[in-house]
Amino acid sequence: MVMMIDIIHNYLVELEAVIRAISRAEVEAVVAALLENWRDRRQVFILGNGGSAATASHMANDLNKFTIVEGQPRFRVMALTDNVPLLTAVGNDLSYADIFVEPLRNWLQPGDLVIGISASGNSPNVLKAVTYAQAQGARVVGFCGQPGGQLAQLADLKVIIPSTKIGPQEDGHMILDHVISLALREAIRADAVKR
Repeated sequence: MVMMIDIIHNYLVELEAVIRAISRAEVEAVVAALLENWRDRRQVFILGNGGSAATASHMANDLNKFTIVEGQPRFRVMALTDNVPLLTAVGNDLSYADIFVEPLRNWLQPGDLVIGISASGNSPNVLKAVTYAQAQGARVVGFCGQPGGQLAQLADLKVIIPSTKIGPQEDGHMILDHVISLALREAIRADAVKR
């Protein structure tokens, strides 16, 4: 029982340190980009694998629902992780590396924003999608773990969770979802008051 208590304590202490070390400037830059995207009535696409796929779906939910302000336009957000038939058809008929780029070929417009979530920053399907997105004139945000991998190098904006461990990295990405959604809701409310 003592070892279990130590594991719980150590994980939470480490997570507290990771959260304190997240760059507030990086998060603020992402909020500003999303707010600009909302003001321009552009689409947001979010993608990732495994736990990052779950975060992509959760973030799409929160940006679509949590940011609703009466009388204001709504965010238009799609998690490319949510259409399992399309993901599996592309994965089966083409390759797993194409599961995100193929839907983007259908929906992405210049000026849209793509959020790629990858703890390693080196997921081939995420990299292929963000490279395509940038070539089409979209802006790319990367949510990565430390050190950030290729996604951090490719992204126009990035937030690196300062941990080399998958658990705190994924926890940090969920925290980004919530803090970004909250900040955007308040910014949209402020816009409503100005009008």
